Formats: sequence, structure tokens, C-alpha cells
Amino acid sequence: MQTTPAGPGNGLHDDVRAEGADGGGKAQDVAGHAQDVAEQAKSKGRQMLEERSTQVGRQVSSQAGDLRSVGEQLRNQGKDAPARIADQAADRVERLGGYLSEADADRLLDDVEDLARKNPWTVALGGLALGFAASRFLKASSQQRHQRRGDARVGSRPYDGNARSVPATPPAAPAVTAAPVAAPPAGV
Repeated sequence: MQTTPAGPGNGLHDDVRAEGADGGGKAQDVAGHAQDVAEQAKSKGRQMLEERSTQVGRQVSSQAGDLRSVGEQLRNQGKDAPARIADQAADRVERLGGYLSEADADRLLDDVEDLARKNPWTVALGGLALGFAASRFLKASSQQRHQRRGDARVGSRPYDGNARSVPATPPAAPAVTAAPVAAPPAGV
């Protein structure tokens, strides 16, 4: 009888035992590779967040300039109260644009987490609003897709926005049958 590191055996399963001992190293390699891929994805996500937030920050800052010009126009028309409101809005929008342009991904994520902890209902309502907006967008785009798809098919009608199915051909008219003719009475 042969003796293996795992115990006595007949030699049939020795190679499986050897692979099992080596398989732990393979599992560690796979886990290490998965961790590397996850770290790369995280890094790429942070990089994209920083790029997008900088881009949005610049756009928001340019909107602040537009609000300032609206304030000036209102001031020129003698409407000082609305002009002050426009200037205050421009200041806040400009601060938001600067924050988005200069904050790194870690700071943005930390601030979002803090907001969610302090105001969970605000975040929940914001998610609800985003979900509603997404559903309206999907509904509108699906109607356009159905119309395009319906126009491209032969013998089909374009989608009319109703959920019911629309038959491609009108239903057949009911068959008309003649009433039975009664025989004349006998002896007439």
C-alpha cells in the first residue's frame, strides 16, 4: 500500500490530492486577479467621476454668468428685487460650479454619503424623482421605437400609444343568412 501526504491510498487519487493542494494557490491567484480587476474598475470610476464633475462644474459656472446678465437686465429695467434674487442665485450656482470643478472623487463621494446620512428622506425623494424621470424618458423613447419599427414593417400599423393590440386587418363582416321561407298553406 502506498502512503501519500494526505494518508494511505491506492495511487488512483494521488494526482487529485496533489492538484487539491496546488488548487489552493490557484484559488488565491484567481482571488488576487479579481481584486486587481475590482481595484482597476474603482480607479477608473473615480477618474470618470472627477472628469465629469469638472465638466459639469464648468457648465454650471457658465450658467452663473448668464444669471448675472439677467440680473443686470432686470436692474436696468428698474426691477431691483428680482435682480438681487438673480444675483444671489448666480452666486450659489457659481459656488456649486467651483465645488464641482475642484473637488476630487473622494470628497464628492464623502459629501454625498454625509448628505444621505443627514437627510435620508431628501435622498429617497431625489431617487424617486430620478426614477420617475427615467420612466417618462423610457416611455417616450419606446413609443418612438415602436413607431419606427411599425413603419418599417409591411402590413402593420404604427404604434398609437395604447397598450392594446391593434389588428393588422379589420375583422370580417358577419355572414348574412336568409330567413327560411314558409310553405304556403295547403289548399290555397
